[in-house]
Amino acid sequence: MGAVHLYLFVSAGFLVGLAVCTLEPPQYWKDNGRNDIKKAWEKEFHYKVAKNTILMVGDGMGLPTVTAGRIYKGQKLGQSGEEFKLVFEDFPNVALSKTYNLDRQVSDSAGTAVAMVTGVKVNMGTLGVTGDVPYLPDCSQFREDRKLKSILDSALEEGKSVGIVTTTRITHATPGATYAHVPWRDWESDANMEGISGCKDVKDIAYQLIMDNPNINVILGGGRRAFMNVTTPGGNRKDGIDLREKWKQDRAKKNVSYSYVENKTDFDQINPLSTDYLLGLFTLNHMTYELERNTSLEPSLTEMVDKAIRILRRNPQGYFLLIEGGRIDHAHHDNLGKKALDETDEFDNAVKKVIQLTSVDETLTVVTADHSHVFSMAGYPTRGNNILGLVDSVPEADKAYDKLPFLTLGYLNGPHSGRINYTGLDTTGNNFQQPGCVQMPDETHGGEDVAIYAQGPMAHLFHTTHEQTYIYHVLMYSACLGDYKNDCDLERRLKLDSGYSGVAMLASSAMLFVMVLVTVVLERCL
Repeated sequence: MGAVHLYLFVSAGFLVGLAVCTLEPPQYWKDNGRNDIKKAWEKEFHYKVAKNTILMVGDGMGLPTVTAGRIYKGQKLGQSGEEFKLVFEDFPNVALSKTYNLDRQVSDSAGTAVAMVTGVKVNMGTLGVTGDVPYLPDCSQFREDRKLKSILDSALEEGKSVGIVTTTRITHATPGATYAHVPWRDWESDANMEGISGCKDVKDIAYQLIMDNPNINVILGGGRRAFMNVTTPGGNRKDGIDLREKWKQDRAKKNVSYSYVENKTDFDQINPLSTDYLLGLFTLNHMTYELERNTSLEPSLTEMVDKAIRILRRNPQGYFLLIEGGRIDHAHHDNLGKKALDETDEFDNAVKKVIQLTSVDETLTVVTADHSHVFSMAGYPTRGNNILGLVDSVPEADKAYDKLPFLTLGYLNGPHSGRINYTGLDTTGNNFQQPGCVQMPDETHGGEDVAIYAQGPMAHLFHTTHEQTYIYHVLMYSACLGDYKNDCDLERRLKLDSGYSGVAMLASSAMLFVMVLVTVVLERCL
C-alpha cells in the first residue's frame, strides 16, 4: 500500500468512526465522494482465465434484505448501522439480475437456480430440464434430450473439482439445480414420488445426487432423511437403499480418501489436505438457523465453506463451488425478520472467508440472490434507530389512522397479519414475527430485480441490468468452459492482461519515483 493510499485509508477510517458518534459534517460527504472516485480510478480489471469459479446465492436476499441486513450487522457491532457495508457490497462490480421464470412473473428458487447454473430460463418448480417440461408431478413430458447441462457438469469434464455447500437440505431447489433433472422439485426422496405412475426412468433427487453424480468432491448441508431407509430412525426412503452407504462403497472402490460425517465433532476432525471426497449431512431436515445453532453439533456456513475450499483448491486444475445461504428465504416465508437478517449476516461472514482463501487473479466470485421477498423497511425512523424496533419519531401528519405505533420492518403478506399495539412489547426476539398485510400460509417471494456483486477474472462483464441466465454465461466464459472452451477470447484476454500489468507496473514505478523525489527535496529543504 502506497503512502497516499495509506493516508486515504486512515482518513476514511477516522471519518467513519467519527460518523458513529455525531452527524457527519458537510466535509465528510465531500471527502467520501472524492475517495470513492479515487477508488473507481484504482479499479483493476482481471482478464486471465478463471481457474476457480464460486457462485454464492443468498436465497431470498433481495435489496431490502441487503439494506436491512447491513444496518442489522452494523448495529450488532455498536454502530448506527446505515453507514456500514456488508463485505460483498465492496466488490468492485455490481449489476442487476432479472429473476422471472419462463412461465412466472414472480419466480421460485428452482427455476432461478437453473437459470444461474445452466444459462437457460425454465418453468417454475422444475430442476435441470428445459421449458418443454411443465411443473407437474408427472413424467409425461420428461425426456433425455430435455435435460440441461450445468456448470458443475462442465467443470468436471475439464478435470476440475466441484462442491456444493448449503444450509438447506442438500436436495433442496438451489443445490439440486446443479445435478438433478426432475419436473417436480419436491421429489427429494422416493417417498415423495409414491403413487406416481410413468416415472420408472426418473429417479428422486437424493438418488440422483449419489448414484448419478459420483464425482462431486464436497457435499455439505442438511436433509439426511432422504438418504436413509424408512427403517432407520428419521429416514423416509422406501426403496430399501441407504444412500449414505452407497456413497461410501463407491468411494472405497475408487481407492480415494473420503469421509462421511453427521456432526461437528467429526467434521472438525477432517483434514482437508488428505481428503478427496467429503459428504456431510448434519440434520434430518434443513440445518438450524444460526441464531439457534448448537455449535457443538452443526458447523456454521462459514465453517463449511472453509473446509470445502481447502479441499477443492488442492486440484491444480481448479474448481467450481456453489455456496447457498438458504435459510434467509425460510425465515422470510415465516415473517421472521430478525432470523432473515441474521442469516444474511452469516452469509456475509462466509463471503469474507471466501475472500481470505482465494485470489482475485484466479478466482471469479459471484454473490447474488435467486429472488427477493415482499419484505420492506419504511416509516421515517431516525438515524440509528433499532432496525428491529418501532419507528421512533412519527410526525403527526404521518401517524397511522388508528394511532397505533408501527415497525420499521414489515411484509406485504405472510402467516402473521393484523394490527397490534406493540407499545411495551419486545420486537427484537428471535421468533418475533413482523406483520404481513395479507394473511396466507407462507409469505411469498418478491418479483423485483436482485443485485449481482462480483470480483475476479472477467467480473467487469457484470455492468448493467442482465437476464439471470447471464450469470452462468459469465462464469463459463471466464473459465473457458463448455461452449466457451474454444470461444472465450483467450488470445485477446491474454494481451489485455499483459498490457494492463505493464501499465500497472509503470504506474507503480512512477509513483515510487515521485515519492523518492519528494523525500529527497524535503530532506534538502530541512
